[in-house]
Amino acid sequence: MNKIKSLSKFWKGKKVFLTGHTGFKGTWFSIFLNLLGAKVYGYSLKPKKLSFYSLINLSKHMHSSAFGDIRDYNKLKKSISKFSPDFIVHMAAQPLVRESYRDPKYTYEVNFLGTINILSILKELNFIKSALIITTDKVYFNNNNKKYFKENDLLGGSDPYSNSKSCVELAVDSYTYSFFKEKKIRIATARAGNVIGGGDFSKDRIIPDYFRSFLKNKKLTIRSANSIRPWQHVLEPLYGYLLLLMKLHNKQIVSGSHFNFGPNNSNNKSVNEVINLINKYFKNSVKVIKKKSSPRNYKESKVLMLNSNKSKKILKWNSQYNLEESINLTSAWFKQYIDKKNRNILEVTQDQIRKYFN
Repeated sequence: MNKIKSLSKFWKGKKVFLTGHTGFKGTWFSIFLNLLGAKVYGYSLKPKKLSFYSLINLSKHMHSSAFGDIRDYNKLKKSISKFSPDFIVHMAAQPLVRESYRDPKYTYEVNFLGTINILSILKELNFIKSALIITTDKVYFNNNNKKYFKENDLLGGSDPYSNSKSCVELAVDSYTYSFFKEKKIRIATARAGNVIGGGDFSKDRIIPDYFRSFLKNKKLTIRSANSIRPWQHVLEPLYGYLLLLMKLHNKQIVSGSHFNFGPNNSNNKSVNEVINLINKYFKNSVKVIKKKSSPRNYKESKVLMLNSNKSKKILKWNSQYNLEESINLTSAWFKQYIDKKNRNILEVTQDQIRKYFN
């Protein structure tokens, strides 16, 4: 609790414009910021019927929000101008690799052109001085050689999702060099590992897929069972984002910087190992796991790992949970949701945030 009080001294009353607030990470971040006393304005597409946002009726806990497409420049600019925020955090995205193969044009429009809208608005407005653009750990050129990627490694995601985010990183570099230094706008990008946690109901993600199988008592079909990813609980990078924004605001880091937020090396595990840990928590309730490879034209990296030494050194950020702890927290959240006990899901989420700082 002392850490939360310490953070609150900075964040209380600060105005944060958050895109993608109806998404999984956006909902968690909104709750986190609310606990710290920040005023959060959300801009996002309307939530799907089954979503974390809708479950907790987050709109009641937002300072205000607007539903709109990140590609709608005029509506986006009007919303930002109306709120006059201290910070912009850009999370809105088409976040799924397989969906990017199905609809690459939409993926590039949302991820790249949507970010160009944010950057252009920052260039035009004079009152916003700090912004954080969220990309992904998949922005790096990856030849599956089991390398721990550093922030200055070569960019070059190959699938449409990863590549669109690589384009975002290059656009941020260009705007920083060309426009933001003169306007004294401080900006950074954050690249997080594979995030898990309660409230994720997305398609084509291993945790939500598991719980859909659990609830329907069906076999779980997984692809690329041996692929290794940097798994981490959602609170880990979100805390990193807060520290990064604070450093930006206080002019303690170079504008245009990029930061990795990945787990400790022991958390770099295969999809199969993650499934075994969840199944262990639920006493092997999903009896059969059917392994299925991706279609030939759906290519994904076999190994992805991050080096987060820069965040540890400059931001004093560290990953706190091992993989089993992250899985147990995620499973406990979903257990409350499945059991439908008289426990408020928002309270469960807030408790997990508080315990993170214990």
